[in-house]
Amino acid sequence: MREGPFGDINPKMLGDVIISLETAANEARQAGLSLTTRFHQLLVHGILHVFGYDHENCEKEAAIMEAKCMYSVTITKIPKKRRPLWRPRARRF
Repeated sequence: MREGPFGDINPKMLGDVIISLETAANEARQAGLSLTTRFHQLLVHGILHVFGYDHENCEKEAAIMEAKCMYSVTITKIPKKRRPLWRPRARRF
C-alpha cells in the first residue's frame, strides 16, 4: 500500500486483505467447515501477512500463522440465531 504513485495518500495504512467468498465457500465445503469459520481463518491469515509474517519462506512463521488461524476458530464462534453480517435482512412491509 505504500508503493507506487499513490503510496503516500495514507502512510498509516498497512495493506489490504481481500477474501473471495466463492473460494472461501469452496474451501470450507472441502474442509467440512462453516463459511464463517473459513472466513475468519482467512481474515486472520491475511492480517498476519499484512503484519509481515511469511509462511512460504519461514517455517517458524508458518507454524505461528497456522496456530493463530486455528485459534481464531475457537474465539469467533457466532451463535446460530445471529445472522451473518454480510446477509441483508429481509424487508418487512
